[in-house]
Amino acid sequence: MNPILKIENLKVHFPVKGGVFLRPVGACKAVDGVSLTVGEGETVGLVGESGCGKSTLAKAASRLLTPTGGRIEFEGRDITRIGQHALKPLRRNLQMIFQDPADSLNPRHSVRDIVEEPLVIQKIGTSGERRKRVAELLERVGLSEEMGSRFPFEFSGGQRQRIGIARAIALNPKLIFCDEPVSALDVSVQSQVLNLLMELQEERGLSYLFIAHDLAVVKHVSDRVAIMYLGKIVEMADADAIYQNPRHAYTKALIAAIPVPDPQVRRDRRPLEGDVPSPINPPEGCAFGHRMGHPKWRESVGMDLTLQEVAPGHWVQPCPCCT
Repeated sequence: MNPILKIENLKVHFPVKGGVFLRPVGACKAVDGVSLTVGEGETVGLVGESGCGKSTLAKAASRLLTPTGGRIEFEGRDITRIGQHALKPLRRNLQMIFQDPADSLNPRHSVRDIVEEPLVIQKIGTSGERRKRVAELLERVGLSEEMGSRFPFEFSGGQRQRIGIARAIALNPKLIFCDEPVSALDVSVQSQVLNLLMELQEERGLSYLFIAHDLAVVKHVSDRVAIMYLGKIVEMADADAIYQNPRHAYTKALIAAIPVPDPQVRRDRRPLEGDVPSPINPPEGCAFGHRMGHPKWRESVGMDLTLQEVAPGHWVQPCPCCT
């Protein structure tokens, strides 16, 4: 499978300022050396706790943020440092669906204006052609053309997310970053939106980087899954391999937390101990082992924790306290 997106050793560090003159005194290492690929027509799930850097990674990969270091390639072209002028035509192929549809849609614009805006920015079609295109997009995501004259506050959460999806596919992109697109929705609506995304992928050959907290949701939609902890990928493999044979202790803890829809089933769930370390001052060695106070944590200090392939297509951080 040809990679449409290739990320190598990506870093996104935000300066931390302090003192009377607000000078840089440190850095928040939101993303700290991440490498992954997304193939053509593939869905890669990205899972981890809040604050681990998932959304920052997506924003940097789509060039909504400028990375601190590393390399980003889209269809073989290095886009890590290109300017806004060169990025504009590239935006046709790189789109994003945001987590909260209430915040990502302009409340002062009608639905028709929101969905039409990408076409206007890219100067595609006449006014009449754009209006026809908007009507087709709304119909495709399960909304009627008449709804185009309404405003976002007049819709439910699921309907607003459908509007966001219509906007994301307006330019016929090749890659869409799905930043927790169903986490703000009711459970009854989540499956409808997920099915819509999967249908659009099959129709249009889309590639997805799908970010979520819920491993059950990620398993349903993903071909491969990457597990992220404190700005780093700790395990990556095919979706089935991740669920059937997790290798990293953090992955095992996430899978153990998945609810089982059977009140008769009892699982041995042990809450994770300790607190998530600060990305401003991350510990040396294995961050998860440090959090758990594992007796072998000190062995990981100074080790090369670059992902290693332990089985075909299954990559794990080689840590003595977590694998």
